[in-house]
Amino acid sequence: MITSERSRHGAAAPVAAWRPALARLIAGKESYLTVYDFSRVDRIGVVKEGVPARLLTTLASDMHIPRERLYAWLGLARATANRKVKADDLLSQDESERALGIARLVGQVQRVVAESGESKGFDAAQWTAAWLARPNQALGGTAPGEFMDTADGRALVSGLIAQMQSGAYA
Repeated sequence: MITSERSRHGAAAPVAAWRPALARLIAGKESYLTVYDFSRVDRIGVVKEGVPARLLTTLASDMHIPRERLYAWLGLARATANRKVKADDLLSQDESERALGIARLVGQVQRVVAESGESKGFDAAQWTAAWLARPNQALGGTAPGEFMDTADGRALVSGLIAQMQSGAYA
């Protein structure tokens, strides 16, 4: 559903339905499943508009990792990322795509666990962080986090999560 809000110049601008959901996620009031379930059109809109840099803080906090580790996985310069977080700025299109990708991965893990059995007490963000940090034989002994800074790498890592669910994980 599209509503409208006033732009910086006073004109009415469309508000995408994903915008409030993303704000709730950043505030800790929404599940990562919501981001995982965004349509491709919504994801493109999020990326083109820019993700609030505060998502990086939320991700690091939820994953129980230092922001610097998250920045390394996403290939973000620490000084730039910290400056954007402090200024409450938007991430660039490329940075937004990477940050949204890791948020979607957490949502994918939530979905897999929810569909596979009892998810009560399971912390998908923490589990994802631990899994991303561990060397993985399916990746030649490289930790999955090392692949999160490219689109193909994120697709590869997401595919490994899907293989786990199907039992085809190598």
